[in-house]
Parts: sequence; C-alpha cells; structure tokens
Amino acid sequence: MSKLTIKTGTEDDFFQRGRQLARAADRREALPSESTISFEDPADVVKLITTARLALFRAIKEMPGSITQISERLHRDRSAVKRDVDELARAGLVTVSEKVLPGHGRMKEVRATAQRISLMAEVA
Repeated sequence: MSKLTIKTGTEDDFFQRGRQLARAADRREALPSESTISFEDPADVVKLITTARLALFRAIKEMPGSITQISERLHRDRSAVKRDVDELARAGLVTVSEKVLPGHGRMKEVRATAQRISLMAEVA
C-alpha cells in the first residue's frame, strides 16, 4: 500500500466510504492502493500518534527489522518499543510477521504498511 490516511469522521462517513468502494468493486474498477483509518474522537488520533510512535514508524519504514534491532537503533527500551509496535500494529500502521532465518531459527519482522501517512483531524 502506498498511502494510509488517518482521519476523524463519523460512522456515516465510514459506511459511505465502504459503499463507494463496494460500488467500484461491483463495476470491476481498480480499487485504490490506499487505506483509511477513521476515529470519531480527535483525541484518539492524538493518543495513537505520539512523538515516539511517529519516530518509531519512520524508523521501521526506513529499515524494517526485529523489535530488538529497532529498539537498539532508536536507543529505546525494548519493552517500550514492543508496546508501541503492538499499538501501531493494532491500528494497521505496521505488520509483524515471522521470518525464517537460515540456520538461526526465526524472528518477528516489523514492517510499515504504507510508504506515507496522511493525518487529518477536524475538531468541531
């Protein structure tokens, strides 16, 4: 995926976007290679995208790797990076997959799901 949009919106906005995508799929149109995550409350966006998590996302996008490797690069505690990776994965910003290492077992590799994130918040 090339772009991920994180924005505020209502439940109606969510279902309207879903209907538009369904109609496009029914017409066999190419669907956009982007995703949207929406939150009703702007405070939830702020809670998800902290300064530390934004730096973590950038580091993962620049060079995917294990949580240990990423925490060493960022000079952060591994358990704190793990908690932040879990939150970013829950929101769909990163993926964590098991990777086989030839002769050395397995590791969990963290990758960004998009090349860029667009943040949009409307406060009424």
